[in-house]
Amino acid sequence: MAQKQYIQIDERDNVLVALQDLAKGTQIQWKDLSFELLDDVPAKHKFYIENLGTENEVTMYGVLVGKTLHPVSIGNRMTTENLHHAAEPYYYRDVNYKWTAPDVSQFTGRTFNGYHRNNGDVGTANYWLFIPTVFCENRNMDIIKEALYNNLGYSVTDKYKDYTAEILEAYQKGEDISNLDFSLATPEYHRSKRVFKNIDGIKFLNHQGGCGGTRQDSEVLANLLAAYANHPNVGGITILSLGCQHLQANDLVETIKSKSANFDKPILVFEQQKAQSEEYLIAEAIKQTFQHLIELNKIERKPAPLSKLAVGVKCGGSDGFSGISANPAVGVTADLLVGLGAKVLLAEFPELCGAEQNMIDRCENETIAKKFMHLMQSYDAQAHAVGSGFFMNPSPGNIKDGLITDAIKSTGAAKKGGTSPVVDVLDYTEPATKPGLNLVCTPGNDVEATTGKAASGATLILFTTGLGTPTGNPICPVIKVSTNTELATRMGDIIDIDTGSIIRGEKTIQEVGAEILEFCIKVASGEIVPKAVQLNQDDFIPWKRGVSL
Repeated sequence: MAQKQYIQIDERDNVLVALQDLAKGTQIQWKDLSFELLDDVPAKHKFYIENLGTENEVTMYGVLVGKTLHPVSIGNRMTTENLHHAAEPYYYRDVNYKWTAPDVSQFTGRTFNGYHRNNGDVGTANYWLFIPTVFCENRNMDIIKEALYNNLGYSVTDKYKDYTAEILEAYQKGEDISNLDFSLATPEYHRSKRVFKNIDGIKFLNHQGGCGGTRQDSEVLANLLAAYANHPNVGGITILSLGCQHLQANDLVETIKSKSANFDKPILVFEQQKAQSEEYLIAEAIKQTFQHLIELNKIERKPAPLSKLAVGVKCGGSDGFSGISANPAVGVTADLLVGLGAKVLLAEFPELCGAEQNMIDRCENETIAKKFMHLMQSYDAQAHAVGSGFFMNPSPGNIKDGLITDAIKSTGAAKKGGTSPVVDVLDYTEPATKPGLNLVCTPGNDVEATTGKAASGATLILFTTGLGTPTGNPICPVIKVSTNTELATRMGDIIDIDTGSIIRGEKTIQEVGAEILEFCIKVASGEIVPKAVQLNQDDFIPWKRGVSL
């Protein structure tokens, strides 16, 4: 079956999306329209199917996404030169949103093998976590990391060290090194080197905060670090403190314990200004942590219902196919998870610009809706105060690959959240406690968003991308979902799932969404190790609540 050349996403749209490169002069037949393209239209880009004047509305996904800067004709390509961002104003209206949950019979009774915590949470991984209270301890953290990673089998740099040694040996022998090929190590190779089979990793939250900023910055950082310490994927914590910083070690420990009434994970604290030397501090941190790793390794994976999953949905390096393939497929996964009683976390508030009314209408009550509106409006106002705004969110890469306005990008991005009701709206670092779809206030920035999503309790993150991005997270396995097959082939070392079959018409969005959930179950059970985890892509950037899009 021949692949479609173009599609209309919603019957109200006055643009079509090219599914493959279309040359100027290509004959287009759409419903009662027959016309030639007036411009070359690359795959992922859009072209108009109406003659429009200046400041006329352009609709995509059935909503306003922009207004024309000057007259355009049927067959013209949509560009930043002829369209600017526009979105409808939003407000609360009691629409009594009705949702029909999808058929989940395929997954009813299914389980995943996770790590059960005493408070009832279930982790998809088992990590020991190192936390510095202040950036002054980052160097000590790096030294400890190198020592523990290399000796306990968690380093991914061994293969590069071996390859470098091979090159060096050949060079010293006067041999030609141009034919020395590098071979990729398998997940089984990495696992075989682990000393502790039931500990998935030792993670380090290096950051640039804890002192020198405002006291409010330190409070936000404390809440973030405490959320990570309480995360279901974390089994124990080592804290390194200098001693004189804003974020005091005892305050951090108190914040950690305040997040859970029955917190019982081991916490080790080392303060450098009280230690007899830096060497002693590092040595004691290594020794005492090792002793606790022996105990943590005794915890084994056991079956848990899928309702214990908390899945964050994220997009980054988006393209013109994101809202057509990967995002709606993940949206199907999200709806299945909600139907099974699990939690789904949708963040990136700058990337909900243009999709606000849909989210408001889906909120379960007025209180939740108004909290969402307040967070959106105050965040956007901050951006405007420094000469920016949500409308400036699309990156050069987004625009180059067909996301011309923020409303186009955001409306496609919102598809990741599926169609279920919004059960809660969470500010940054607030924990998700309700099963269902939760909105989490974070920037759109890939790392800041995944950092915040894990803080709210995501135990897996589905990360869609059309351009490719190596983003991961220290404690929450990140699964990369490609919007197109070309990317999945070219960057196969970072992509886990390819949804390009949707673009080619080979599979439906519903079929791929179910396949993604099957993949999630295997990752949650430790049967599959996502590429970001294999590569130790442990990205962590705290948000200081400033302007970040």
